[in-house]
Amino acid sequence: MNSLKFETFLIKSNISYFCLMSEYKAGPYLSQIEVPEDLRKKFDIEQLPQVSDEVRQYIIDVISEIGNSHFGASLGVVELSVAIHYVFNTPVDQLVWDVGHQAYGHKILTGRRGKFHTNRIKGGISGFPKRSESDYDTFGVGHSSTSISGALGMAVANTYKNDDRAHIAVIGDGSMTAGLAFEGLNHAGSIDDANLLVILNDNCMSIDPNVGALKEYLTDITTSHTYNKVKDDVWSMLGKVSKFGPNAQAIASKISNALKGTLLKHSNYFESLNFRYFGPVDGHDTIGLVKILQDLKDIKGPKILHVVTTKGKGYKPAEEGNATQWHAPGIFNKETGEIIKVIPDSPQPPKFQEVFGHTIVELAEKNEKIMGITPAMPTGCSLNIMMKAMPDRAFDVGIAEQHAVTFSAGLATQGMLPFCNIYSSFMQRAYDLVIHDVALQDLNVVFCLDRGGLVGADGATHHGAYDLAYMRSIPNMIVSSPMNESELRNLMYTAQLENKGAFTIRYPRGKGVMPKWKTPFKEIKVGSGRKLINGSDIAFLTIGPIGNKTTKAIETLKEKGISAAHYDMRFVKPLDEMLLHEVFSKFDKVITVEDGCLMGGMGSAILEFMADNDYQAKVVRLGVPDKFIHHGTQDELHAECFYDESAMVQSAEKLMEGIIFNVSSLVG
Repeated sequence: MNSLKFETFLIKSNISYFCLMSEYKAGPYLSQIEVPEDLRKKFDIEQLPQVSDEVRQYIIDVISEIGNSHFGASLGVVELSVAIHYVFNTPVDQLVWDVGHQAYGHKILTGRRGKFHTNRIKGGISGFPKRSESDYDTFGVGHSSTSISGALGMAVANTYKNDDRAHIAVIGDGSMTAGLAFEGLNHAGSIDDANLLVILNDNCMSIDPNVGALKEYLTDITTSHTYNKVKDDVWSMLGKVSKFGPNAQAIASKISNALKGTLLKHSNYFESLNFRYFGPVDGHDTIGLVKILQDLKDIKGPKILHVVTTKGKGYKPAEEGNATQWHAPGIFNKETGEIIKVIPDSPQPPKFQEVFGHTIVELAEKNEKIMGITPAMPTGCSLNIMMKAMPDRAFDVGIAEQHAVTFSAGLATQGMLPFCNIYSSFMQRAYDLVIHDVALQDLNVVFCLDRGGLVGADGATHHGAYDLAYMRSIPNMIVSSPMNESELRNLMYTAQLENKGAFTIRYPRGKGVMPKWKTPFKEIKVGSGRKLINGSDIAFLTIGPIGNKTTKAIETLKEKGISAAHYDMRFVKPLDEMLLHEVFSKFDKVITVEDGCLMGGMGSAILEFMADNDYQAKVVRLGVPDKFIHHGTQDELHAECFYDESAMVQSAEKLMEGIIFNVSSLVG
């Protein structure tokens, strides 16, 4: 094992990365840059393309080795990252990156090059900008479309304080489809003195190709040859303000506005919101970007720069290959572009998302009412399988979770049965619509929440820790979680039988446990759990795939002389009350286990049942404590939160000794 791989191995083995030195070699220019001030002081503008090349190569070198990070998005904005930090006095001038997949170059330039190999590894740096990590990360991001609103808030606050610093929001074109981005633009356009620059990174991609009318509009701008020729002439005028006097800028701007409205088939969307629009410009011309940003730096009020980039720029396999695959390719051979996959000797279980993707097609072939909806995650949730098989019945609505929910509600009013597939952490953005537009109207919508529980390297912004708690509090809502692939198929089958109203099925990121997963459909009675293992000393109540670890823990306990029963609840709402009466009539020691938050989750529901029925028992709840959990592998995080297999064994042993404890007191 070479030194680099050994070092990464040590980090993944939980040995502190702080005592390790990265041996990834930076180029001669990049090695001189620890913070952006070095970039500004040490390099002339003509040297910046070489700096950009070295930043890009460093990203390729590191990500190809560690393999657990995003890739294509950051390669596409290397030149932009260098130009912004060269022109603006960061962190005094405040830079906000949208989402964060595109911020790796930013991290490398802002004092974290030596730690970049720890990206998304437990104990290492976050894969997203994070305020607690660096002063250069002015706003924590993970979910899309927050940059404009966040940067505008900063700009208004500093205007109020007579602080004339600049505020730059870099947002991808995919993120522009979210309502929050429009809300931020709409508000910013009404504040004439806001020192705000929005940079639109236009590469026609989020994770999957962008969809919708805005994408078509941006394509219209970037492909209009007549407009671009006139734009170049107008831009030249703007660049000569000092030569033509103080009125030249206003004159050129008026000419530009008139020509944009005439030459494009639509009027300028951004200028209709009172933004000064500049572009489109080449996002891979470092020197050109620096000159443009220097011009824009002195223009007051809200303005937008439209930058056209290529996702994966500078790495041929990513530029020319499957852009979705190269969004986060894993470990790959940087010389050949071969993505390295470990092929196991025996058949492996599928990912839960794949089971969903194939199962919804099976069900839709028999039930013509079924439709599939996802907000910009067709590959991530595997709805792309249905989109290919039934393109008229499956919809990618773009990064627009709220619209996805209410669109589903509209479908349901007309007798359709929408399966609305959204990542658990993203569903949080649409919570009001679930209540107001679906549950309140008692509409038949199936919510398939992918990435339920702790998701791993994406960290706190993406953990699906809260869904069981927030969904079970809604009237007219069924809330379930399958323990394995067969149970997922059966819950999906059950949800499309008759009109069951709002029906939530949540499942985790990653693989299941059944290589032979394609089992015959069976209806599951709503609100029914099942006893999996008999026992006499203690009872485990679990929900979802975490129950598979419980089964293993019970085997260990048996070897230790402790007889534990195992009940798979399957539903948090409604609870299987007959099963719970059986449990509390027989056991006075109970452990609940869930891959979700303890506050308001399944364990809380069990305690509510106990109180309502006057049962007395010693209960320990295992799950995510009342704190934000950072990044690491799923197994590492389950251990950190004290609900892995070992923690279940320890909890049972303590409970048998009469020791009651609070998990939150054990977790940092």
